Amino acid sequence: MAMAMKNACRSLTCRGGMSRALEWCRGLAGHAENTNTFVRNVLKRMDYPREMEKILLQPMREVAITMTLRMDSGDVRSFQAYRVQHNDSRGPFKGGLRYHQEVDIDEVRSLASLMTWKTAVFDLPFGGAKGGICVDPSELTVSELERLTRKMVEGFREVIGQYVDIPAPDMNTGGREMAWIFDEYSKFEGFQPGVVTGKPVWLHGCKGREEATGTGVFFGIREMIRHYEGTSIEGKTFAIQGFGNVGRWAAKCIHEHGGKVVAIADVHSGVCNKEGLDIPALTSHVDTGNLLSEFSGGHAYDRMQVLYHPCDVLVPAALGNQITEDNAHKLKCKYIAEAANGPTSPEADTMLHEMGVHILPDIYCNGGGVVVSWQEWVQNLQNISWSRDEVMKRLEDAMVSAFANIWKIKHEKNATLRTAAFIVALSRVSRAQINRGFH
Repeated sequence: MAMAMKNACRSLTCRGGMSRALEWCRGLAGHAENTNTFVRNVLKRMDYPREMEKILLQPMREVAITMTLRMDSGDVRSFQAYRVQHNDSRGPFKGGLRYHQEVDIDEVRSLASLMTWKTAVFDLPFGGAKGGICVDPSELTVSELERLTRKMVEGFREVIGQYVDIPAPDMNTGGREMAWIFDEYSKFEGFQPGVVTGKPVWLHGCKGREEATGTGVFFGIREMIRHYEGTSIEGKTFAIQGFGNVGRWAAKCIHEHGGKVVAIADVHSGVCNKEGLDIPALTSHVDTGNLLSEFSGGHAYDRMQVLYHPCDVLVPAALGNQITEDNAHKLKCKYIAEAANGPTSPEADTMLHEMGVHILPDIYCNGGGVVVSWQEWVQNLQNISWSRDEVMKRLEDAMVSAFANIWKIKHEKNATLRTAAFIVALSRVSRAQINRGFH
């Protein structure tokens, strides 16, 4: 494969003009640079030429728009929105859409790249994309959010579509926002429910989509422990950072299969219990507006310390860049399951490997959401509906199959799980890129 790519890239250079197209248009830093560092390390290991590295790292398209919105109060405000389409050599772009006051182009680039590798790890017929609006949704009314979402569709409608780029929910977005996007896009392009995934089940959505990512995290952890130890999750201890959708569903599945969740933290507080928390009771407690720390079935816990709580498996399910070279040495776990995107820096990754900590990488671990998004897309295109059991069985099969491929490469190449996952993904993307040609 490496020799084929060298020949292909040499051919590009001889034809002329490609060097300008391959030049970096901007410096990638921060979160995006972390992702690219992992990719570069694997490309170097695979002996890929420099030209192919540029092709695989450079986003194919970046769109930024400014939306002016009249608020309910009569004031006028402007909001920035971004959509980065990283690579579509294996199929339409696919990736989430987040609403957060800290969204910026660097973060969106990084997450778009992650989606390219994530869809490739699972051999889904998608490329990678990501988008977002720089907004604190808690400051807007529902009416303002709807108008803002519809304005975004107007701005992006030329570059999205069910065979072009298919957005999905992400941070602070869900079925409601996807329904607005579907409706607004249909005004311009006609009935196309496949333009977005993560829609409400009663509006061409997919059964099981809500729990898909968290359940996928559970399946991934199960496979990791089974392959490393030959045992099950039962009796293992877990600490979870983040109790949103992903953290909750992961905790629920772990609890139901005999695992002991001994510590949980969110942005507000934390709770611990060395005997294991009652997850159904804790979920009900939080859903009624109470803090984790107020739960009677555990002890109040400093939310900043959850990463360092002694456990078998640490599950970072919040934001990125949580585990760095500054705090990696404090971790007291055997395994890390990256339910969040990019929670571990490259420097920390190296340190943890030397400490003997096994990391289930984000491009595999939190891929359950896109696996079920693919199922929703397929159902939309064919106007069919699958049962929840069918969807969950396909999700489990995908998680098991993908881990088996990663495990095989891990042993063949004497690599970490992260390196093996990137080898699988990069091999599939580069093969598609070469076979489609560069004309």
